[in-house]
Amino acid sequence: MPVRVVDTSSPSQVSGTTAGNTLPPPCTLLSVGQSFSGTQNVSSLQKDEAWRVNVRIKGCDLDHGYLCGTMEALNVPMADTPVVTFWEGEIVDTKNYTFFTGKWGATAEDDIKHWTKFPSFPPLLSQVEVDGGKSLDLSNYPYIFMRWKEQYFVNVGPDCGLTIAGFYYVCFSCNDGSINGFYYDPNSSPFQKLELKSNNDEKSGFRFSTYELQ
Repeated sequence: MPVRVVDTSSPSQVSGTTAGNTLPPPCTLLSVGQSFSGTQNVSSLQKDEAWRVNVRIKGCDLDHGYLCGTMEALNVPMADTPVVTFWEGEIVDTKNYTFFTGKWGATAEDDIKHWTKFPSFPPLLSQVEVDGGKSLDLSNYPYIFMRWKEQYFVNVGPDCGLTIAGFYYVCFSCNDGSINGFYYDPNSSPFQKLELKSNNDEKSGFRFSTYELQ
């Protein structure tokens, strides 16, 4: 949910990713009720800025490559209160969704530019360039790739000065529950980075505001 800022600026087989179109492995850290906290870097050419962000998963259906949740930005300069949005996600499982977005204004070139920013993606690149990764089996891959699309503001109006027109390219680590993401919106500063850590530790002190979703 960044500020609206216009910025003018051959197939190889991967070990553990043989063809088969099987689902990503179940992961207890990617399940309903799990929470994450960290920052989103929203820096522009004019200033450096990062918001504290909390995320909670509200729904997860691996069979259909779907999950959803809420995102809360705590220190947004133009907002009097934390700004909460509801998002829906697509899990790249090569069955329901591939690495090619095919909507939201993103081209295959945009997809490759963003996915390659994740260190865990290059082993998959050659096959993704061929068919979006349809031939890959990600069932044993230690990372889960997703797209998160914010659908609406939960506690503020659409005139709050922020935009949810874009979406996030997301990489989730099955090993430690960490999340990295990059926001894509042609009308916002490019490659705004989302960095989250799992709050699986009850002593983390994490507190998430409670909002009723409509």
